[in-house]
Amino acid sequence: MPQIYSIQSIDMDSEEVLKILLEIHDKPGMTQRELSSRLGISLGKTNYLLKALIHKGFIKADNFKNAENKTRYIYLLTPKGMEKKARATYRFLKRKKQEYERLEEEIRRLSQELEQNGKSGINK
Repeated sequence: MPQIYSIQSIDMDSEEVLKILLEIHDKPGMTQRELSSRLGISLGKTNYLLKALIHKGFIKADNFKNAENKTRYIYLLTPKGMEKKARATYRFLKRKKQEYERLEEEIRRLSQELEQNGKSGINK
């Protein structure tokens, strides 16, 4: 059964939203199909996320002027979208750094536990 999304239910701080903003920033002429493939999410979800980002004013879609297919769009970050991307990147890095520090501490603790139990022959 397909999942139904609503613009209000989209987490604008999600990793998927950040990845879309980063991809659009790097390659604004990418099709939805290319974007979907690069991010590993369904084409339908990609379409919906793009619509939500347009609705929120983070990106705008313009038709390619010289494209053979006039329904093809170029997605561009708006100034609001650039700010959103910067803030989302900061929060993502902060969250990943905290995860890294927790993992590092857990590895340190487990290594000490192994050493105390006489199992020091693991690769570090």
